[in-house]
Amino acid sequence: MLLRLPTSVPEAQQCLADGAVPIGGATLVWATWQRDGFPALAVSLREVPEANAVGRETLGGAVLLHRIDATVPDVLRLAAATIGTGAVRRTATVGGNIVGSTLRCLLPPALALDARATVLEPDGVREADLAEVVAKRPVLLGLRWRTPLASAYRKLPAAPGGQPPLVVASALHTEDGERRRLRVAVRDGYDVLTGTTRCDAGAEDALDALRDTALGDLPATAWEVVRPQVTGLLEGSGQN
Repeated sequence: MLLRLPTSVPEAQQCLADGAVPIGGATLVWATWQRDGFPALAVSLREVPEANAVGRETLGGAVLLHRIDATVPDVLRLAAATIGTGAVRRTATVGGNIVGSTLRCLLPPALALDARATVLEPDGVREADLAEVVAKRPVLLGLRWRTPLASAYRKLPAAPGGQPPLVVASALHTEDGERRRLRVAVRDGYDVLTGTTRCDAGAEDALDALRDTALGDLPATAWEVVRPQVTGLLEGSGQN
């Protein structure tokens, strides 16, 4: 296998045009390649600056999980810290987790942040929503979002070999500098559901409004996690 390490977006674009298979930390594909055979040509974005950015409102697709720190919102930082072991986090990438993984632990936080994706294709770079990224699995160059007022994350423990653990991610946003909007994303099993509501009237009204979204289909056990997280987020930000 020949691995190319482009240092710019145009070079990476050309690698894809040449048929190179995207590879990040290879934590999700190495065993498959050992079994089925390695591709002739692969490409990594680890030397492309745009894919390695870590900022208040941006996160590159090639960023290793252990590099995600307090620069980004809490909801992303806390999520990254719970993925796998330390050895995995020093190898796995943001793009691999969101695009290549079936668990996608970073997807609920990204949805709570209302993040948009920048994707790289053989014919150029474009913006995409996260639903398209999950469905079509393009090369993720990075994520962008607007800084929230506050955010929160919780992942419940799970038995080895069982269903994926429940994940609840939420973020409080402002609109027009005054109105507040709450976004909540929940991974229940392998499904990720989202809900959005205005939250000017308090936590209980916000929770009632969320029950009228896709989150209303969640089991009672999930709501036992959603309720205190939403209440704590709104009350902690001065909302009552």
